[in-house]
Amino acid sequence: MNFFKELADNKIFLTAAVGWLVAQVLKTVIHLILVREFKAERLVGSGGMPSSHSSTVCALAAAAAYEYGAGSFEFAISLLMAIVVMYDAMGVRRETGIQARLLNEMLRTFEDMGRSEISAHDKLKEFVGHSPFQVLIGAILGIFIAFLGYRVY
Repeated sequence: MNFFKELADNKIFLTAAVGWLVAQVLKTVIHLILVREFKAERLVGSGGMPSSHSSTVCALAAAAAYEYGAGSFEFAISLLMAIVVMYDAMGVRRETGIQARLLNEMLRTFEDMGRSEISAHDKLKEFVGHSPFQVLIGAILGIFIAFLGYRVY
């Protein structure tokens, strides 16, 4: 298929994909070091350090800048998308994780009192958003990956 060959040869796409992959692997390793427990979910899950969302969109934007220049519409679109994604990771998604943590605490309390119809086993996902620091590190990682990728090619 011509589509898949073109996609495999697309440096911008590959740079963004590597940005995501490296961030996910780092996130898993950092979690393993801090918690001393391997969780395969961290390889694909959201939340945690560094932000793979930020790494992906910043690698995409930086690759577009390298490929087409800072004055191109490709860079403009990818930069605006990166800003929206990073803002969302620190805003709505982060608040969702904080609320999930609070609701899970309430659920455990009610279960301990014998007043919960829902088991604490069915808890909400708490790793959803990112702190500003996690987003910043993800952004730096993505830009660094694009820089390396365009130096290697």
